[in-house]
Amino acid sequence: MKTSFPIQLARRGLNILCIGAHADDIEIGCGGTILKLLQTHPGSRVAWVVLTARGDRKKEAMKSAAAFLPGAGSTKIITKSFRESYLPYQGKEVKEYFDTLPRVIDPDLIFTHYRHDLHQDHRVVCELTWNTYRRHQILEYEIPKYDGDLGQPNLYVPLTDDLGREKVRLLMEGFATQRSKRWFTEDIFYGLLRIRGIESPKLTRYAEAFYARKVAIE
Repeated sequence: MKTSFPIQLARRGLNILCIGAHADDIEIGCGGTILKLLQTHPGSRVAWVVLTARGDRKKEAMKSAAAFLPGAGSTKIITKSFRESYLPYQGKEVKEYFDTLPRVIDPDLIFTHYRHDLHQDHRVVCELTWNTYRRHQILEYEIPKYDGDLGQPNLYVPLTDDLGREKVRLLMEGFATQRSKRWFTEDIFYGLLRIRGIESPKLTRYAEAFYARKVAIE
């Protein structure tokens, strides 16, 4: 089933929780959707959590989150210093941190990693998100990478050309440490937006896509 987003969200400010294992994950996975939601739901409150951010990567994470969230009513940008690529082996400490998140925000909508993502850090984050928030609306985003684990999403967020370009611009400006990597390029980000735009029920050039395991329509 393909679903166009939003299914039903009150026209008011939302409480939004974004969780990413690494400094650029949230922006890649749902940056355009966040920009759109802050346009359509002014005054929304956003908690933005990055679990492995140290040194220059922490600085980039903080600066990039702020660049994506100027339209938010309030923000909580949180970076943790768990060791990158080792989240499964720090399970106790990571789980204990997740247990504190419900005190940070009671979200209407949560963005986290895809459950079948082949990166071990991403999978742990997804598992603990669902373990922590059992009665919340959770959308799982996708990250293009070497592993070739892109699947068949079932929920689409159409983006205007302006929002698509803004997402890519902010990504490229926000993460200088990643620009030397062959997967961190404009054409990769535009390519995925374009593919999901073709698949989307809405006739837009660009779209972001998500996996919605459980959806409640009110």
